[in-house]
Amino acid sequence: MAASELYTKCARVWIPDAEEVWRSAELTKDYKNGDASLQLMLEDGTKIEHKLDPKTKNLPYLRNPDILVGENDLTALSYLHEPAVLHNLKVRFIDSKLIYTYCGIVLVAINPYETLPIYTTDIIQAYSGQNMGDMDPHIFAVAEEAYKQMARDERNQSIIVSGESGAGKTVSAKYAMRYFATVSGSASEANVEEKVLASNPIMEAIGNAKTTRNDNSSRFGKYIEIGFDSRYRIIGANMRTYLLEKSRVVFQADDERNYHIFYQLCASSHLPEFKGLKLSSAKDFLYTRQGGSPIIDGVDDTNELCTTRNAFSLLGINESYQMGLFQVLAAILHLGNVEIKDRDADSSAIPPNNRHLMTFCELVGVTYQDMTQWLCHRKLKTATETYIKPLPRLHATNARDALAKHIYAKLFNWIVDHVNKALVTNVKQHSFIGVLDIYGFETFEINSFEQFCINYANEKLQQQFNMHVFKLEQEEYMKEQIPWTLIDFYDNQPCINLIEAKMGILDLLDEECRMPKGSDGSWAQKLYNTHLKTCSLFEKPRMSNRAFIIQHFADKVEYQCEGFLEKNKDTVNEEQINVMKASKFDLLVELFQDEEKATSPTGQVPGTGGRTRLSIKPTKNRDTTSKEHKKTVGCQFRNSLQMLMETLNATTPHYVRCIKPNDFKLAFSFDPKRAVQQLRACGVLETIRISAAGFPSRWTYQEFFSRYRVLMKQKDVLPDKKLTCRNVLEKLVEDKDKYQFGKTKIFFRAGQVAYLEKLRADKLRAACIRIQKTIRCWLARKKYLRKRSAAITIQRFTRGYQARCLVTFMRRTKAATIIQKYQRMYVEKKRYKQKQAAALAMQTILRAYMARQKYQALLREHMAVIIQKHIRGWLARCWYRRCLHAIVYLQCCIRRMRAKRELKKLKIEARSVEHFKKLNKGMENKIMQLQRKIDEQTKENRTVNERLVGLETSYTAETDRMRGELNRLRGAEEDAKSKANQVTSLLEELEKLKKELSVTQQEKKTIEDWAQTYRDEMEKMVSELKDQNGLLKKEKNDLNRLIQEQSQEMTEKMTRAIAQETHQLETDLNEERSRYQNLLTEHLRLEEKYDDLKEALSSNISKPGHRRTDSTHSSNESEYTYNSEYTESEEGSRAREDVTRGIDTTLTLKLQKRVTELEQENRSLHNELENKEDQYQRARARDDAEFKKARGAELEYESLKRQELESENKKLKHDLAEMRKSLLGNAAAGTGAPGSPAYKVLLDQLNASCEELEVRKEEVLILRSQLVSQKEAMHHKETMTEPSVYKDDVSKLKDDEVKQAYIGLKDTNRSAAPDFHKLNEDGELWLVNQGLKKTIRLLEHQLQTQRRTYDNEVEALRGELQSVKEENNRQQQLLAQNLQLPPEARIEASLQHEITRLTNENLELVADDPAASREARVVILRRMVDLMEQLEKQDRTIRKLKKQLKVYSKRIEEMGAGQTEGQTSPGQMVDEPIHPVNIPRREKDFQGMLEYKKEDELKLVKNLILELKPRGVAVNLIPGLPAYILFMCVRHADYVNDDQKVRTLLTSTINSIKKILKKRGDDFETVSFWLGNTCRFLHCLKQYSGDEQFMKHNTVRQNEHCLSNFDLTEYRQVISDLAIQIYQQLIKCMENILQPMIVSGMLEHETIQGVSGVKPTGLRKRTSSIADEGTYTLDSILRQLSAFHSIMCQHGTDPELIKQVVKQQFYIIGAVTLNNLLLRKDMCSWSKGMQIRYNVSQLEEWLRDKGLMVCGAKETLEPLIQAAQLLQVKKKTDEDAEAICSMCQALTTAQIVKVLNLYTPVNEFEERVSVAFIRTIQTRLRDRCESPQLLMDTKMIYPVTFPFNPSSLALETIQIPSSLNLGFLTRV
Repeated sequence: MAASELYTKCARVWIPDAEEVWRSAELTKDYKNGDASLQLMLEDGTKIEHKLDPKTKNLPYLRNPDILVGENDLTALSYLHEPAVLHNLKVRFIDSKLIYTYCGIVLVAINPYETLPIYTTDIIQAYSGQNMGDMDPHIFAVAEEAYKQMARDERNQSIIVSGESGAGKTVSAKYAMRYFATVSGSASEANVEEKVLASNPIMEAIGNAKTTRNDNSSRFGKYIEIGFDSRYRIIGANMRTYLLEKSRVVFQADDERNYHIFYQLCASSHLPEFKGLKLSSAKDFLYTRQGGSPIIDGVDDTNELCTTRNAFSLLGINESYQMGLFQVLAAILHLGNVEIKDRDADSSAIPPNNRHLMTFCELVGVTYQDMTQWLCHRKLKTATETYIKPLPRLHATNARDALAKHIYAKLFNWIVDHVNKALVTNVKQHSFIGVLDIYGFETFEINSFEQFCINYANEKLQQQFNMHVFKLEQEEYMKEQIPWTLIDFYDNQPCINLIEAKMGILDLLDEECRMPKGSDGSWAQKLYNTHLKTCSLFEKPRMSNRAFIIQHFADKVEYQCEGFLEKNKDTVNEEQINVMKASKFDLLVELFQDEEKATSPTGQVPGTGGRTRLSIKPTKNRDTTSKEHKKTVGCQFRNSLQMLMETLNATTPHYVRCIKPNDFKLAFSFDPKRAVQQLRACGVLETIRISAAGFPSRWTYQEFFSRYRVLMKQKDVLPDKKLTCRNVLEKLVEDKDKYQFGKTKIFFRAGQVAYLEKLRADKLRAACIRIQKTIRCWLARKKYLRKRSAAITIQRFTRGYQARCLVTFMRRTKAATIIQKYQRMYVEKKRYKQKQAAALAMQTILRAYMARQKYQALLREHMAVIIQKHIRGWLARCWYRRCLHAIVYLQCCIRRMRAKRELKKLKIEARSVEHFKKLNKGMENKIMQLQRKIDEQTKENRTVNERLVGLETSYTAETDRMRGELNRLRGAEEDAKSKANQVTSLLEELEKLKKELSVTQQEKKTIEDWAQTYRDEMEKMVSELKDQNGLLKKEKNDLNRLIQEQSQEMTEKMTRAIAQETHQLETDLNEERSRYQNLLTEHLRLEEKYDDLKEALSSNISKPGHRRTDSTHSSNESEYTYNSEYTESEEGSRAREDVTRGIDTTLTLKLQKRVTELEQENRSLHNELENKEDQYQRARARDDAEFKKARGAELEYESLKRQELESENKKLKHDLAEMRKSLLGNAAAGTGAPGSPAYKVLLDQLNASCEELEVRKEEVLILRSQLVSQKEAMHHKETMTEPSVYKDDVSKLKDDEVKQAYIGLKDTNRSAAPDFHKLNEDGELWLVNQGLKKTIRLLEHQLQTQRRTYDNEVEALRGELQSVKEENNRQQQLLAQNLQLPPEARIEASLQHEITRLTNENLELVADDPAASREARVVILRRMVDLMEQLEKQDRTIRKLKKQLKVYSKRIEEMGAGQTEGQTSPGQMVDEPIHPVNIPRREKDFQGMLEYKKEDELKLVKNLILELKPRGVAVNLIPGLPAYILFMCVRHADYVNDDQKVRTLLTSTINSIKKILKKRGDDFETVSFWLGNTCRFLHCLKQYSGDEQFMKHNTVRQNEHCLSNFDLTEYRQVISDLAIQIYQQLIKCMENILQPMIVSGMLEHETIQGVSGVKPTGLRKRTSSIADEGTYTLDSILRQLSAFHSIMCQHGTDPELIKQVVKQQFYIIGAVTLNNLLLRKDMCSWSKGMQIRYNVSQLEEWLRDKGLMVCGAKETLEPLIQAAQLLQVKKKTDEDAEAICSMCQALTTAQIVKVLNLYTPVNEFEERVSVAFIRTIQTRLRDRCESPQLLMDTKMIYPVTFPFNPSSLALETIQIPSSLNLGFLTRV
């Protein structure tokens, strides 16, 4: 595209500026090719002339449209360059208060220097599980992407956080780790995630310090690996540290501090435990007062020390170790205060009794004399003698500081080591996410060794970053199959080679350190001589000979050579180290142990991070270790950096670049100069440059079509969208190099999207003008018609006069018209001819020129094609001849080689086969069989391998396809946001029209004001007279009104007070109800957890017979009511016993059942103990087997035989286990006796196993006999073979190598045999013999072992059978004896027998394992006590029933006497004749009750609850039928006065409903069904309870059906709690279904097509608003809501309950939608507000259709409605602010401000919200008392109520359908 088309008048550009770096300007004149300057006007109105570079002629950068400014991703900008990036970051940071921005794959984080509420737990939950492009940029989004990719791609991840000091690196890394700890949780009970977070305060205390740039600057680099298990939960962490700044311990610059831990100790010196450290204020110590700034504003060092100590304790470092650490740190401070004075010029001394030195020696446990000696002296060693040399004061002071630095470095390493040990876990690590917090590029006025190492590390990281970005960019082009050329990017490998290559800076530095008299100056000269002329990146300063300059990727840095050698050596006086090692302080000795023993726990190179390696060996070994001892700091840092790069290259990186906005730590203050420096240094601009070099803007075909449909004509639209886009784009953009068509996307060069947006804006502007023209025409016509009507009225009176004037006027007009007609005709004709001639001349010249150009182009193309054709043909023929020659030669060589091999093989077989056949034909057959098996196995393996290869190929292809689809979608979303509306000119036109309109209105207002003033004056005069006349009347009326108002005010005040009190009471009631339901939910959650644990335990314990389940009924139930589940056989047997044995037998069996339960639990504990022992034995056997397998791999040689035996062994074990279970299960029935079926099956299986063993043994004997016969014939060849070699070879074989072993043995032996003409010369038979011998021995050993095992198991099983048989007989005898006793004695005897038996078993269990039986004994004793208590309650119940029986007997006798009196005598009946008559059958009068037998209770529950299908019941039967049936059964139990039956039925019902909810709790239909039935059952219990408040709506017949014997009020409360549980389960189920639909349907989908413009997006794609087949829409939500409503209606749910459910549904929809709106900048626009309001109106319409407008659901959407209105209202003036404050009452201040900050125009017609307006809103809302929470609580559930809803259905009319299988119920 030509520059003249873009650089036109009003176009905006960026020009360089000394203060602001880049400044915006506007062209006041079109640019033409060849112009030397541009005419510009700055934003302040200043006009300037910008001269272009005469050499390059580069035009200034174009500015992006306003609608693109403030985008989440910098790559979404149409023009990608430095000023656009800087401006976008500034707008987001200053105006929108957004600190995070994407730049492709990089997250740019700007330090706000202010605490922001964007890191709370609800924000973490909001980002959890979301795609990275669907939410606003955040560190949590990067962490979520890393976590998701780790789980999805099974690949380790790294988050690289970099930036200069004060940019916020440590905080970003800390929040990333907090996100992982919150989202993933811990895999163990050790709270590993808390330990990981607890390491932060420790490392900040010992590794962070205050600098001039940052109050909490990390003075070391660290890489933390957070480990995850296979379920991606945190299991541990590991930390590596790099380049600790040790010099800060002894020196701090002005306004800086030492490490925080020193100041924390000084601030806490008053504590009792620190009195022994003899500390005082930080100003009293040299090492803490040099910076002159010992206090940080807003930081309490005492509290920080408490936090540090708590973190130490959490990580397992006890108090004694902590005090030891603090003791060492205090000693360092005292050491710094040791004063060294001059003794003479060459020596120094410490004054005697130096207080600080004595304290130092006391704290570290060394002698005062030794420290005094070696602080001022040094030992020099020669080959023959040792000298002690005094040190000058300066050298002695440096030696003291070096010792302090070394002690602190050792302490730092020790703490890091123990932190890592605390974070280590025994769980196997499946994957990890590494968080790298490392220093950024640094340049100061004086740069030394530390800055050199830091910048070297950044060079390495930048190289890795560039390669990763370049790779991603090229992969996108290849995936879309578009032609691309290699993108040129800055490669900093030369700079890295300059530093680390051979003869590089580090090598020369190490070499100079090894020189005896090496100095910084000589090292500088070596650098000049080596690199000054050979490397362009190395320079020498003009004015210095002790400095050098390196051109880094970010900037040139001048390094001062002074101090490089000393810092690289990092030497410490060895005698001082020896004194430290001789300390009596154990911790100090541990710090100074040998480096070989104290390796780094992180696996890094020893000494990493600036730590010193010191040799502490004696003098005689010094020479051998000096090389290791002299390893320099630079070498250590290079090695550790190499390890770090290897780790990062093995992971998927994620980049976070932290930017420091200003150097003064001002909140939300942006310095462009500092920002640009950091953007250049951190690689953000390099990412932009790489992206801009290719095709940065990418659109999918669908998005391009949707966006630029306005530029197409109807005839251009084709069914194929791809072809349509191609045709239109070729018309719009003539230069085809500006775009490329991919498979799924269209790729644009930089600036093309802006051009297309300009065309689109022009088209829309023209459409707007046309609309305005039409509207104005209509308005003008309307005005004209009004004037015309008025004119006609006037004309009626003046028509005569006007007629005469008209005639005269018409005569004159006609004459003038004729004259004008001819004159104008002449002028126009002349002008037309001139234009026609000029146009024809221009067309002729232009068409000729274009024809010549086209001809020349066609001619050149034709010639090039001919040349290419001949050249390619010649090359193809040459290549074919070479390939043919090479192939023929290769085939000849291969065939010759194969022929030689075949000939050799035939010769060998001719000599050996015949002889081998004579030796042993049987062995040959055996070998052939083995060979055949091996061949078959080989074929099978090959087939399996081919299948595996095919599966892998298909999986790879599918993976590539899915990745391509994913990248296509991302590209599509990126392109969708790169095209925005440019309608600035239309806005300007609109403003101009508004101004004209305002002028007109002002004029009109002036006239109206004058008329109004005159009218007011006249009216004022009249009103004054009226006022005077009515003054007395007014006073009278005022008095009367005052009296009335006072009375009315009192009434209103009372009414208001009553209403407020009522509202307060209702609020308190709802809060209390909500608290109760929350407690109930927590109780149920704990109860479910308890059930799950119990089920998990019971799954490991086999319980034959019946199983007692834990009852969850309320405390009002009887303690002797149990809920047991029986098998059908036991149920039938116990029912028969109940029928035959009467009441006393039933009571006895109940007690026996209870005792049996105790016995079963005792047995289960015993079985659990045995299972634990078996598991231990199996684990031990498995370990032994693995050890044997590792020790003797030769046993795998015959794995096929062994596997066959093992399979048989497993089969036998399985049979034995099954038989044991069957015997134990039927022990009570005596099925284990001899002759029983189980006993016969067991014997048959044992006989079969014995026969199988005999067959195996015979096979082994046959093999042995065949081999023994050949032993003598092969004996003479044993010396010729090499058995040891073959044995070793065989031992190395694995199962999958056995086949190749047999084949390879021949060639191996033949090559080693010296003689080929003798018998068995290849040694093959001997090797086979040896292998078979070992195999036979192995098989024999296995058979014997298996036989012994089987014998032992059979004996044990027989013993168990005998003991079970005896126990069964004893139980039968006891039962027979008990039945012969009276009832009272029978119960006591049964209890006595059971107690005796349990005591004996307890004693046996104690003898076997006292520790394991102690807990079982306690449980049994407790249950015995419970049993005795239940026995007493049973006695009381029996006595009560006997009394009732006597009362009923008396009543029956009285009734019988009355009937006898009313009967006739028998004599009268004899005399009367008997006539045969027909007696009609009367209809039975049912009473609405259902009778069932007690043994059918479980069947009732099973058929009516557990196995009932809700769908069939809801469609075919009356609603609530199960509830009616259950209540009718309860009524019958109440009718017969059977309290136990009532309790068991209600308990079974409640437990069964809970069970079905637990099993199918995620099925909305099931949960809704049982919610309706539970509520109906609750209403029935109320309706027929007999309470007057519930009987008001009953019929007379229904009142007769009320319960008569039992008060079930407490059970109603239990069932009400159950209904609350079901309701909450229903809400959770409904929420899980709606959650995926809400955001897509309410926000992302365009319900009104064409309203929301598709804005350009960056690399981070968002969900497209264009509906695909798989996306959810608003219709999906409405259909789901309708489905919920219809299901609840079908199930007979109460209408009031349905209203509460719908209210909760709408609350979830509103909360989720609003939360996403608050976290997504792209959704905050005027058009999106319209979409939301339309969607809300559709929801309201749904409520209106369902008749639910009064349920309160609409009010729950009020926050969302107000947020949508806030997006659409005008946001400019103070009046607008007042309107917003009064309108948004349901939104909090934080939410309002957040929406205003996120508001983003989609079209140029919209305007951004100014910062001043947002501040006005904040000022007006300052007095609001509300929660500062930003997001709504989506987990909140409104308290539910169950209003009483009686049923009009008569119970006696209910029919039970046969489909329910309830035929055992009898209607009464």
